[in-house]
Amino acid sequence: MRRGTGQNLRAAAGAMLRIFALAAALVAGGPAFAVQPDEILDDPALEARAREISKDLRCLVCRNENIDESNADLARDLRLLVRERLVAGDSDTETVDFIVDRYGEYVLLNPRPGGSNWLLWAAGPVMLLVAGAVGYGYLRGRARASETAEARLTREEEERLQNLLKD
Repeated sequence: MRRGTGQNLRAAAGAMLRIFALAAALVAGGPAFAVQPDEILDDPALEARAREISKDLRCLVCRNENIDESNADLARDLRLLVRERLVAGDSDTETVDFIVDRYGEYVLLNPRPGGSNWLLWAAGPVMLLVAGAVGYGYLRGRARASETAEARLTREEEERLQNLLKD
């Protein structure tokens, strides 16, 4: 065994640990970078409400990212709008309703089960029931087919078979 191998392993392990810690900090801290310091409200309770509302609103530019995590200009505008509405005295529901009225239900990451969305909410269970019915029908059809496949021989066919087996 060469000298210094243990030291090399420890140095490599230390470097890997530092790289892992840096990567974890970047991944975990990513959402914190989106909300700029000038957007944060002075009242911690209002800021907490704004963050809670922002988690459920979709960035219309980034698609499946909430406005709190997005760096897009439109997401910033939406974050500011949420904070303005809360400072003006709107409740959480009124704030969300205002934004939905302005941008449509697509802005919600979790659409409400109502209106035209009922079709989407019901599609999964309905498809499951249809698949179950089709599967049941298929299995019943196979059972009937196997019953009819076991047809009996006529007397003439049995006699002919016996004659063939004797030879």
